[in-house]
Amino acid sequence: MSHKKEAFALQAQSIIKNLEKRNMEGYYFETSEECVNAIMDSIPEGSVISWGGSETLKECGLMDAIHNSSYDLIDRTTAKTPEESRQIFSRTVLADYYLMSTNAITLDGELINIDGNGNRVACLIQGPSHVILVVGMNKIVTDVPSGVARVRNMASPANAIRLNRKLPCATTGHCHDCLSPDCFCNQIVVTRRSGHTGRIKVYLVAEELGY
Repeated sequence: MSHKKEAFALQAQSIIKNLEKRNMEGYYFETSEECVNAIMDSIPEGSVISWGGSETLKECGLMDAIHNSSYDLIDRTTAKTPEESRQIFSRTVLADYYLMSTNAITLDGELINIDGNGNRVACLIQGPSHVILVVGMNKIVTDVPSGVARVRNMASPANAIRLNRKLPCATTGHCHDCLSPDCFCNQIVVTRRSGHTGRIKVYLVAEELGY
């Protein structure tokens, strides 16, 4: 084990203990492959699954895995009209499993997310029976303020460029605290505790995943 991964393992051990205090479960894996295999083993065939927009889910291989398995998938990208999007979201709320990442996680086990429409954070907060988060160790921060700063100045500019949004951060690479019509930093949600035992599970991976 490299010194970097040894440090990751120690950090993960601490985070997992703190997640437990917050009524959430945590797991740690050295590779995406190990993580994806564990997640797939935990989801029964035939389960209804949906997910939030996430580069992490693509990069780790989880999206490919679920599309090649026997699940009932609810894919919001298939919507062609706002009304179809609304109907798909109403089904998503009742999904068995919701897959996502988090924009940042503190050493103390708090989840920090900034969202545009709010569908992703809404399902994290309430709705689907189980929420599974895949989180690269690059998203660890010391506290909530540093987590918000990380999202605004690292994740959001990269997303703005990827989505070709006309935003100041897409031009400069850092947050301007804008109120642009294209802004997707509309909801800032800190999950400090889960009110439902066994619902939220955080899968930490010793890799750089997502933004």
